[in-house]
Parts: sequence; C-alpha cells; structure tokens
Amino acid sequence: DEVQNSLTERSVELSEGRRAHAVLSDEITSLKARRSNIDAQAVRMRADLCAALGLDEDSMPFAGELIEVRDDQRDWEGAAERLLHNFGLSLLVPDGMYAQVAQWVDQTHLKGRLVYFRVRLDVRAQAPNLHADSLVRKLVVKPDSPFYAWLDRELAQRFDVACCATQEQFRREVRAISRAGQIKSGGERHEKDDRHRLDDRSRYVLGWSNTAKLAALDAKRKVLEAQLAQLGSQIGQGQQQLSACQTRLATLAKLVEYRDYRELDWAAPAAAAATLQAERQQIEAASDLLQTLTAQLQALDEAQLATERLSREARDKRAKTEQKISDITTLQTQTRALMAGAADAASALSVAAQQGASQRLDHWREQLLGKQLLTLESCDNRQQDMREALQKLIDAEERKARGLVEKIVDAMRSFRHRFPLATQEADASVAAAGEFRSLLKQLNVDDLPRFEAKFKELLNQNTINQVAQFSAQLNKERETIKERLTLINQSLTQIDYNPGRFIELQAQVTPDAEVRDFQSDLRHCLDGAISGSAASDDGQYSEAKFLQVKAIIERLRGREGQTEADRRWTQKVTDVRDWFVFAASERWREDGREHEHYSDSGGKSGGQKEKLAYTILAASLAYQFGLVRGEARSKAFRFVVIDEAFGRGSDESAQFGLKLFEELNLQLLIVTPLQKIHIIEPYVSSVGFVHNDEGRDSKLRNLTIEQYQAEKVRLAQSATAVVPAP
Repeated sequence: DEVQNSLTERSVELSEGRRAHAVLSDEITSLKARRSNIDAQAVRMRADLCAALGLDEDSMPFAGELIEVRDDQRDWEGAAERLLHNFGLSLLVPDGMYAQVAQWVDQTHLKGRLVYFRVRLDVRAQAPNLHADSLVRKLVVKPDSPFYAWLDRELAQRFDVACCATQEQFRREVRAISRAGQIKSGGERHEKDDRHRLDDRSRYVLGWSNTAKLAALDAKRKVLEAQLAQLGSQIGQGQQQLSACQTRLATLAKLVEYRDYRELDWAAPAAAAATLQAERQQIEAASDLLQTLTAQLQALDEAQLATERLSREARDKRAKTEQKISDITTLQTQTRALMAGAADAASALSVAAQQGASQRLDHWREQLLGKQLLTLESCDNRQQDMREALQKLIDAEERKARGLVEKIVDAMRSFRHRFPLATQEADASVAAAGEFRSLLKQLNVDDLPRFEAKFKELLNQNTINQVAQFSAQLNKERETIKERLTLINQSLTQIDYNPGRFIELQAQVTPDAEVRDFQSDLRHCLDGAISGSAASDDGQYSEAKFLQVKAIIERLRGREGQTEADRRWTQKVTDVRDWFVFAASERWREDGREHEHYSDSGGKSGGQKEKLAYTILAASLAYQFGLVRGEARSKAFRFVVIDEAFGRGSDESAQFGLKLFEELNLQLLIVTPLQKIHIIEPYVSSVGFVHNDEGRDSKLRNLTIEQYQAEKVRLAQSATAVVPAP
C-alpha cells in the first residue's frame, strides 16, 4: 500500500507539473509574438474585446505597456513592479470607446479579472508637486503615446510614494516604499506581500521590451522540465518496486500447492549426499594398492613432462644454430663485398692519404672504444657505439656554430637599431655579412673623424633651436588652455548652477608619470643649452645632450618593435590637454566659499551629471560667442544644433538646459525623433516635421508652434473617436 500511495502521489505531481509547463510554454509563445510584458490571459481578454467590437488593439493599451523603470534606477525595479502590478494590468480605454467597452464587459463572462480606466484626454488637472524621492521620478512614460499626459498625471496622483533607502526614512514618511517591497500608506497601514519573490521577472508587467521576462520564464521552464524528468524517473522506480512486490505475492500464493513440507525440504537430501561422499573418501584412503598405483601414475606423468621439456629445448637450440649459420653466411657475403669496395677506393688514393685515413680511424677508435676487441658478435654493437659517439661530437660542434651565429646576428641587430638609416638595405642575418663588411670598409675609407667638428656645429645650430621651438609651442598651448579656462569661468559666474551658487572650473597639474617624465626630459635637454652655463669643452650643445634629444625623437617617431606603444605615448604626452586634471568647484556667490568639489561625476545621479554637463556646455558656448546672460543681441549669429542624444536625459535636466540656453539668447535647432516634445514646445517658435513614407523620398513640413499645437490636438481627438464595427 505504501508503494502504491507513493506512486499515486508522484503521478498527481507529474500531471500538475505538465499543466504548469503547458501554461509556461503558452506564456512564452505569447511573449515572443509581441514586445510587452503583460500576461497572456490579459492579452487574450483584450483581443477578444477588440475582435468583438471591431477595434484596433493598439488603441487600448495596458498601462504597463507604456510605463518603464529608468535604466539608472534598476535597483528599484522589483519594488516598482510590486506597487504598480495591478495598475500595469489595467486597460486604458479612450473616452470615445468607453460606452461600447462598458456594455461588452457587462454582457460577457470574462473568465478572469479585468480592470480598465476611462481616459479623457481633454481633462486638464494640475500635477501635484512630487516628493524629492518619489517613485514616480524613477519611472518613464512612453513619449510617443497619446496617453502620455493622462498617465503622467495618474502616476503622480496614485504613486507619489517616497523611495526609502533606510528604515529611519521609511518610518518618517507618510507614504513610502522600501527596496524590499514593504509599502506604507496613510502613515498607518503597512503591507509586504512576499507570496512571490521581488526579483521574479516572470511576474513583471512594466515596460515595452520583454527580453528579460522571456529569459526568466525560459529559465523557469527549464527548472520545471528537470523536475518533471525527476518525477518520471521516480514513477518508473515505483512501478518497478510495485511489480517486484506483486511477483513476491504471487510466489507466496503458490505455497498452497504443496501438501507436505518434505516436498520443500532440500536440506535433508543434501546432508545425506555429504555423508555418502565422506564414506567414499574413507574407503579410498584405506586401500594400499590404490595408493601405490596412484603414486606410480604420478611419477610417470612427471617423467613424461621432463622428457617433453628436454625435447623442446633441443629443438630450440637446433633452430638457433641454423639461424646462426645463416647469419654467418650472409655476413661473409657482405664482408667480401665491402672488402672489394674498400680495395677499389684505396686504389684511388695516394699512399699518404691511405695512411692518414687509417691513422685518423685508429685515433677515433682508440679514443671512443678504448681497448675493446672487435669480434664477429660485437662488430655491430661497436659500430653503433662509434656512430653515436661521432654524432655527439658533430652535434656539439653544430651547437657551437649556432651560438656563434646568434652572437653575430645579435651584434648586427644592435648595430641596425643604433644606425637604422645606414643599414636600411641590410638585414640581421649571416647571409648579410658581406654587406656589413662593405659598410665597415666604407666607414674606414670615408674617414668620419674628420667631420666631427662640422657635426657638432650642426648640433649647436639646428638641434637646439628645433627642440627649443618644440618646447615653446607646447608651453604656449598650455598657457592658452589656462587663458580659455579663465574666460569660461567668467561666463560660469553668471550662471546659477543652484540657487545662490555657481560652478568654477579648475585645472591642476596631472600626476601622470609618463607626462611628468616627458616634461622633465624635455627640460633636461634644454638645461644650460640656451644660457651656455653647461657648455662643454667641445661646444655649447654637447653630444650627451644630443643623445638625450635623440632618445625623445626616436620614441616620438616610433621605435622598432614598439611602434604602437610609442604612438599611444606620443599622442598622450604631446596633447597639452593631458597635462592637466580638470575639476569643478561649486561655490557660494556671496563669499566665494566652496560648497562641493567635483573631481569626476562618479557617485552622482544621472540628473546631476546632466545638469553639470549642461552648465559647462552653456559656459563654453557663451565664451565662444562672447555672450552675456540676459543681454539681447538680435543681429548676432548664435546658432547651436542639438541632436537626438538630447532626448535620452531626464525631463528635469532637459528643461534646465533649454532654460539656460534661452537666457543666453542662443539660436537653437533641436533634432529629435519625437522625444521630449512636451519639454521642447515652450522654447521653440517653429517646427519642421520630416516624414519618409515606406522608404521613398523624405518630405519636410514647416509649421509655426501654434499650428503644430492645433494639429496635435486635432490628431488626438481623431485617435479617440469611435471606430465603427465592420
């Protein structure tokens, strides 16, 4: 019964797991056919509604399809999903479709739960002031949606909840939410629903990209498949156990066929057989004749084995002797042939040559083989010993030769590195030895020491001047940066970064070792060269100074084998901007005291980084155009183009930048793919709408801002109009 009950439980679990797997697979299939994270059941419910009323599904989105957590606030994504889960599954019904939808929902059994909102786009309401840490600030509404304004207002009214990083703040706020998903409302009610994990992406409903949810569901399906496989294995084992139990029961049931226990008693006959065997052994041991015959038989068997062994040994010895005779015969034939060949070779040599060869052979044989006598049997082994010994000597000499070649090639390579111009036609190899000998001969013929004085004169006149000009140019560029920074700071003092505070840019000497070493080497090349205080006996600019300059120039040009590293080094040390480390100091306008120091943008929020960037950009533009904040210059050309990167920042920072540009009287051309339109509208006077229909010719339509706003209202009203059923 226990095995049967366990098997039944596993079967039920397997059936439930298969149903869950089917639901998961349906959900994954549904998500792959679209981009939103809404559950498949809710999507099917909307599809049934739109099909029955002849409406377009895109005209009635779910709230979750138009809301997404900002990329820089992903650590609050789980908490936001928990708070907005039900709202994200709510359907947004335009006012023009409301009557049809309400009637269909009332008349239809939905087989599920549906929440929908009647959306009146023309209703205007003042958006409340959001909490500084409001969850709404961590959300973004899809900018090109006609429901943007309604959603923006609803989120502010419903979910202006403080995101609390600490328990102290959570206890202090009236409406709050923690990263762990604990929700506080009305200052009294608290809720934390952990029936599902906070980071379970398979339940997420917000956003217009479902890649992460698909990955989570796929991983969940794989885990479920592994569990189903394990259940199947357990069921198989249980079925085997059940079958074994049934077999035992059937065997026990057969016992009723036997009437007497003796029919099953095998031990008694076995004991009787053992007794008879023992009696037989006793009888055999008592018979002397049998023992004698057995001993004689054993002796004959041993003698037969010995005779067979001697016969085998004799046959083996005979075979070895026959093989030896055959080998000797073959060796005799080879020896006669060798002797005949040696006689012919010796006849071609002089007597002295024959004697010399014989002496060398005797010398190496005595040195390598010693006093060992050559016999017919040892001849082959001694030949192998001599061959191996001679080969070792040859290998040693070849190693010496290779070592010498490497030293020669290293010397050639070093010479080519020191004098690349003189050795352009010669490579570092033994084959080029003739070219190096020719170069040595040419150096001896040219008598270069005679030109040493002229060489030093050219060093004094040309090299020192060029190095000094190079250093002066770099110093000039450094001073230019300092001057421009001073002018930019003059513009920054006129811009309020925060109320009562402004930004000041600071340039400090870089601590980079490569840049500082380069500056030091450059100074050493010129130390005493211009004033003459370090003049040597041979002239103002000594050869030692020249070697210092040569080292710098070779690295600027790129040394052999280090070209890429030297190129990066040159780009770094000759770019005077890398001689500084720039920082920003936020100061009080009243007394100039520092409020905060920004050595980089690390640790700042995305909005703070954007605000700092806009402030410095505005100051740079003011410097370039010579603008003063608030000064009207109607005839000046102050044109600035802003591309689509403008739309990636937050609404607050974008509005700050546009207001700053307006105060500086800049003429703006903003290029954007329908992003931040509601932010841009108050700052532009005309709109150019570019449209490309099906990849054909692009069309440009120019509108005043008033015409554009009227057109937008008209399109919004037509989008919410009732669509007649087919």
